[in-house]
Amino acid sequence: MNYEALVQHLMFGVTLGCLYGLVAIGYTMVYGVLRLINFAHGDLLMVSAYIAFFGIAMFHLPWPVSFAGSVVLTGLLGILIDRGAYKPLRTSPRISALITAIGLSFLLENLALVIIGGRPKSFPMPSPFDGVFVARGIHVPYLSLWVIGITGVLLVIVLLIVHRTRVGMAMRALSRDVETVRLMGVDADRVISFTFVLGSALAAAGGMMWCMKYPALEPFMGVIPGLKAFVAAVLGGIGNVAGAALGGLLLGLAEILIVAIKPEWSGYRDAIAFGVLIAILLTRPTGILGEELPE
Repeated sequence: MNYEALVQHLMFGVTLGCLYGLVAIGYTMVYGVLRLINFAHGDLLMVSAYIAFFGIAMFHLPWPVSFAGSVVLTGLLGILIDRGAYKPLRTSPRISALITAIGLSFLLENLALVIIGGRPKSFPMPSPFDGVFVARGIHVPYLSLWVIGITGVLLVIVLLIVHRTRVGMAMRALSRDVETVRLMGVDADRVISFTFVLGSALAAAGGMMWCMKYPALEPFMGVIPGLKAFVAAVLGGIGNVAGAALGGLLLGLAEILIVAIKPEWSGYRDAIAFGVLIAILLTRPTGILGEELPE
């Protein structure tokens, strides 16, 4: 493999890793506060992409307005999911919430299938994201540069919220002891709703960028990215925001570089990701940056 090819594969790996990382941050934030694996989170990626698509194709909105509207509406959907499905189960066994999360995932997928149909739609590519940057024989799509830049900015914003704001302090306290936080006068339900809004908004950003990179838009498109984002969250340390981003980056690089080195393994990309999950759970269940949290 020559230098130019290596750099391009690294860029593709970082781009894919950033997409996994954005969705994984939402997984890890909800888990950190509620100890809940929200398996419907990957389907928010699909919902956000459809909202943006219809905003542009049906209502002829400018793409910035459509994209912003998609982020807002997906965030509101996150609140509805929390208030309608998870809040009534706060004091129930965790297996009840887990089963509910799986049911929500099937509900969103099949609602989209019934309402919109199963025929794939082509997601539009706004002009700023189109084209290729060329330097010294290396061809990098502008979309890859946008994905990396947007992911970096969003990661910094999330870290500032978690570590530098009062709501972030409340989120970190809830991850340790919910009952004590309630006794101190903190509105835990409001903090949890904020967590769902923030995580859902990140999934929306990831969903639109995912559809620009892989333009086929269909009701089940969020399943595999959602599962791989979960793998990334476990790899980096579920419950840790920086760990989720790191896990996504490592997973994306691993998928691209292994296939680049061994092209005959291209059919095993998904198997590689889930093999990483098994290896991490067997050797270091807390992940790279994770820590043991109280039950």
